[in-house]
Amino acid sequence: MLILSIETSCDETAAAVTRDGRTVLSSSVYSQIATHAEYGGVVPEIASRRHVEKLCAVADSAVAQAGVAKSELDAVAVTAAPGLIGALLTGLSFAKGAALALDVPLIPVHHIKGHIAANYIAFPELTPPFLAVVISGGNTLFCDVRDYDDVRVLGGTRDDAAGEAFDKTARVLGYPYPGGRELDELARTAPAGVPSIPLPRPAFPDAPLDCSFSGLKTAVVNLVHTAAQKGEPVDAPVLARSICEAVTDVLTARAGIALDLTGYGKLALAGGVAANSFVRDGMRAMAAARGAALFVPPPSLCGDNAAMIGCAGYYAFLAGVRASAGQNAYATMSPEERF
Repeated sequence: MLILSIETSCDETAAAVTRDGRTVLSSSVYSQIATHAEYGGVVPEIASRRHVEKLCAVADSAVAQAGVAKSELDAVAVTAAPGLIGALLTGLSFAKGAALALDVPLIPVHHIKGHIAANYIAFPELTPPFLAVVISGGNTLFCDVRDYDDVRVLGGTRDDAAGEAFDKTARVLGYPYPGGRELDELARTAPAGVPSIPLPRPAFPDAPLDCSFSGLKTAVVNLVHTAAQKGEPVDAPVLARSICEAVTDVLTARAGIALDLTGYGKLALAGGVAANSFVRDGMRAMAAARGAALFVPPPSLCGDNAAMIGCAGYYAFLAGVRASAGQNAYATMSPEERF
């Protein structure tokens, strides 16, 4: 089954052609990072306008790269939730038009299920059930993947996402948006003999799988500003390492609890923060200690892309999910909900 997929949940305009939910024939992405960097983050109105400008070209590029005729496409899949509502609506509107013109079904896809599905592309041997940790700039969720289109949320952040904490603390250290990658690289230059700086690692006794990163972000901001007021230097590499360690400790602790709770022997990471080297190393050690297999997609599949939407769309199609002409987009929606 050939699926043309569209992803516009945030600031990436992406299209792809996939076969049977596992094979990527093409993946085209137009990044808006340079556009939003000067603002220190994504400006929703600008993101939506860029999608409108680039969608046709990106989709045509994906079909051309795949080497297939438009008449050979069997369905169109599109991210319908969650995300920036204006950005989502641009992709959904385009996908509706494409499905109508091609006379094929339209499949609405949940963005979180898309991130999880990136693992099916990278690891053909991976099948549910398993535990998925979805960590990005907008989401931090611990998910029980019971089946391809059946995901239950076990816990998640109560405020800021892990990726937001990385980007915002990187900005305090002088790095432009998005600063997560630079923070990771800076952290790796910290001398091994210098102790890390104590930073918050909040826990919730009533909800052991929930987490919070707003306190971490505030602590780093206060630390840097206090040092500036006193005219004292900040050891940026050590602080960066301390931030990465704090986020990693919170994530791995809860992932370990979730593995014990579900009894699964498989753990998959998903989302942009899955590319962080500290998070990868921490999860690898935690999984090995429990004898669990760890699946981590390559960085190219960790960030937003349309190939993962095509993969998730294939399994949604098999589950009977279809969109009507009145399909709407939703800024917030749990992966437990069905379209």
